[in-house]
Amino acid sequence: MPGEVRFRRKPASSTLSFGVGPAGDGPAGDRPQLRMVPGRFYSLGWVVVRIASLLLLVVTAINAGPLPDLRVQVENPALWQELLGSVGIEATRDPAPFRILVGASERARAVGVVATEARVRVASIVDERNPQLKIFWEQPRELPVFALPIDARVFAREKHTNAPLSAGIETPAGQALWLAIEPGERGYQRFPYIVHALVDLGLRLPLRGSRTWVFFDSSYRLRADPSYLARRWRQAGVAGVHVAAWHFYDRDPQRERYLEALIAACRREAVLVYAWLELPHVSEGFWRARPDCREKTARGADAELDWRKLINLAEPTCAEAVEKGVRRLLERFDWDGVNLAELYFESLHGPSNAARLTPMNAWVRAHAKKELGFDPAELFDESSPLAWARSPDPWVRFADYRARLALDLQLQWLDLLRETLPEADLVVTQIDDRFDKNMREYLGADTAALLPFAAKYDFTLLIEDPATLWSHGPERYPEIARRYQPLTNDDARLAIDINIVERYQQTYPTRKQVGGELFQLASLASGAFERLALYFESSIGRSDWDLLPAAATAAVGLRAVGSGLEAESSRWFGVNWRGPAVVDGQVWRLRDAHTLWLPPGRHRIEPSGADVVGRVLYLNAEIEAVQSDATSVAMRYRSRSRTMALLDRPPRSIELDGSNGSLVAQRAGPHWTIALPRGSHMFTARF
Repeated sequence: MPGEVRFRRKPASSTLSFGVGPAGDGPAGDRPQLRMVPGRFYSLGWVVVRIASLLLLVVTAINAGPLPDLRVQVENPALWQELLGSVGIEATRDPAPFRILVGASERARAVGVVATEARVRVASIVDERNPQLKIFWEQPRELPVFALPIDARVFAREKHTNAPLSAGIETPAGQALWLAIEPGERGYQRFPYIVHALVDLGLRLPLRGSRTWVFFDSSYRLRADPSYLARRWRQAGVAGVHVAAWHFYDRDPQRERYLEALIAACRREAVLVYAWLELPHVSEGFWRARPDCREKTARGADAELDWRKLINLAEPTCAEAVEKGVRRLLERFDWDGVNLAELYFESLHGPSNAARLTPMNAWVRAHAKKELGFDPAELFDESSPLAWARSPDPWVRFADYRARLALDLQLQWLDLLRETLPEADLVVTQIDDRFDKNMREYLGADTAALLPFAAKYDFTLLIEDPATLWSHGPERYPEIARRYQPLTNDDARLAIDINIVERYQQTYPTRKQVGGELFQLASLASGAFERLALYFESSIGRSDWDLLPAAATAAVGLRAVGSGLEAESSRWFGVNWRGPAVVDGQVWRLRDAHTLWLPPGRHRIEPSGADVVGRVLYLNAEIEAVQSDATSVAMRYRSRSRTMALLDRPPRSIELDGSNGSLVAQRAGPHWTIALPRGSHMFTARF
């Protein structure tokens, strides 16, 4: 688009030539060598074109327009639309400032890419963004070794020979991204960082979301400055951070100071902070102090499973002690919400893994025996006629008992949370049991029984994507949403939790979701659910964080119209925009330096010749309607928790629902913040 394409001609004779020899650890002469072969001379015509291109670069930089890029030219749009569409870009055959070229095509040859006679077998590659990341192709391919223009920027190489597989090339017609082979049917199976390469070449992604939650465990960020984290989170489109609260259950002045600093930093950046509870794990201190409250497995051992050390919350004395401690935890810090996460049982493989199966403490065994007529420990006694492998009916009855017990515990804790923090946003994280139907039987997770209580306690159900599905494609998220929607009359109460971790299945091209795969996950999940949660924030690389807001958006229709854009969405959204703007004929005050924030609906966006004094940079809520004029901006918003607005300066007056109240603007570094109440309200700032 204007102002973003940098033109520079290269002589076709200038190449990077790769001589390929046998791979191995022998002397340098036995290994593949990189040879740079410059052109023999530069013609006068090339010099003239080069100077003209540089002058054009200066002119376009000076006159950089506000419009983002909307299209990338490709030879096969169907192959590219899933990947590019996940970040709001259309794949088209029509000319565009950015092009993707593949292999030894005619267009690739025209920009100086030449297939040599040498061949290379490609099974793994190295990408410049993350050289340590292991990237494997499911089906290795034998490809030509390509010679490239001398000033091409190589993004990815074959691991052993350094043969180039992906590169950026500047041409008189715009920027070109060249790939040695097509990327695979989903667009990321061979090259996970294609979108990053396009952005490196100057592509401006058009959209920006800001409704993502992330899980935060301070033990992974011991040296990170809270102010830095909060600032990066907001820039990455994070609306709320779910903080591992068990680290702060036991009193520790140093830890408490850290959490207080983190919460204060998030306030300054309008990022909400949730207490993430992982009951029946309570804390290391409680586990040590109360061995009588430790949960037991079917093998009779203490239930210390993975990192969680499980406590028996069914026994009244233990439950009372934990409740007192959790109340103190919630009242000591200024939480915006609470996430009651994974309050059910083990094992993920059901009765076949007795070493992990819970709850089998003495209280539950006695209580179950009264209700069921047998001690559930007999299910795991191979000599008993009730052994689960011999007679399935007793196990099914106990599985139903566990599901009822888990629901009872969830409702007890929801009562406590709503009583302790009546204005907080409540979230219940529960593993999916609609797509993977074994979860109710194996873990006691019964979503159909839990969701009818969502309105009573005003909670959002955060559906956890189970590990058994992590190797499936991104298209599973709309299907998960479809299966849950019949269980509720309010789709806004459904959210999805995606685990961005190394998968135990063999997956390609990477074990962890990165780049194009991550963007497609985020795009489809954000379109299917009102909230997307990512576990966990430190597992996502910085290069992915920078681009993730473009993918974590609802479906938005964008098209260029004259000097502006037409945009349409069923949810509020952000558009990448530089400078002042007029939206639907209104001088627009809801924007920061890079983003116009827009309510749902259809909008016409045009550049404005004059800027306004006073802007709302960001409002962390569901924005439903906006009115903006020469002196003020009014926003109707909806939020399940109290929330924050960021402004570039203090307004002359602030109104809530048409009345001057107690709202005040507080200085917060380079901007100002205003705390706003939960619920549905009209917020007006006059400048």
